[in-house]
Amino acid sequence: MLAVAEMGSVSSAARRLGVNHATVLRRVAMFEERWECPVFERTPRGYVVLPDRLRLIEAIRQIDGAVSAAERQIGGIHSPLSGTVRVTSTDTFCHAVLPPLLSGLCGEEDELSVQLICSNGPVELGRLKADLTVRPTQNLPEDLDGICAAQLGFAAYAGIGAEDDALPWLELGGVLRRSGPAEWMEANVSPDRVVGGADSFITLREMAVAGLGRALLPCVIADADPRLRLLRDTARGLSVPIWVACHAELSEVPRIRVVRSRLAQALERQADRLLGAAGQAG
Repeated sequence: MLAVAEMGSVSSAARRLGVNHATVLRRVAMFEERWECPVFERTPRGYVVLPDRLRLIEAIRQIDGAVSAAERQIGGIHSPLSGTVRVTSTDTFCHAVLPPLLSGLCGEEDELSVQLICSNGPVELGRLKADLTVRPTQNLPEDLDGICAAQLGFAAYAGIGAEDDALPWLELGGVLRRSGPAEWMEANVSPDRVVGGADSFITLREMAVAGLGRALLPCVIADADPRLRLLRDTARGLSVPIWVACHAELSEVPRIRVVRSRLAQALERQADRLLGAAGQAG
């Protein structure tokens, strides 16, 4: 019910929940029939919550949050230093930063394993079924407890063969619109200089390589790429804190505490690489 209300369609809700379309339809129908309470208006554009049912959806959202919190508390009681720790991060980190760190993260004496969940969307550990998040962001949500491990540097890059004078910009779209680099672009780049964009830094890098425009990119995925060149006079010294965080009530669960601490230490050792060319600006 809540997933349909938030996503606006049965298909999108099914993908979020990991079930099929028919299962979501059946659950919605069962709820409405049991309580004799229609919740949605079925429109050609999707499912829309009826105006007088908005308070009901909010109540369901609060119940869902309370149940998730209780599950996290129960899961953490007497939790041993074993099992799987699920870490969610952005595609940049899952692609270029975290995999090399995982081999040394769990010692031979541990019975721990780490699973990566790639998501550029908002930090929702409960919905992603994740224990930890590694996120570059200025501020964490209030319900998370985090360690600031390093700074993620950003700079402007272009493909090797592109001419600077005529080179337009690629914008940060989708969830990237809320990032620090997007704020820099809004303040410094005229909209008429933007010719395209993407909601992924990995995709933006490939667009820049293809000569479609210049892009603000994390230095960690651009500095060592021989297909790109750094535009040194643009966006100097731009960086964003990198947090390793979990729900506050789970910060002392042994397996989560240990993996969070080791991840933060591993990122600290990579601080120069993560800051990249942004640390050389001045």
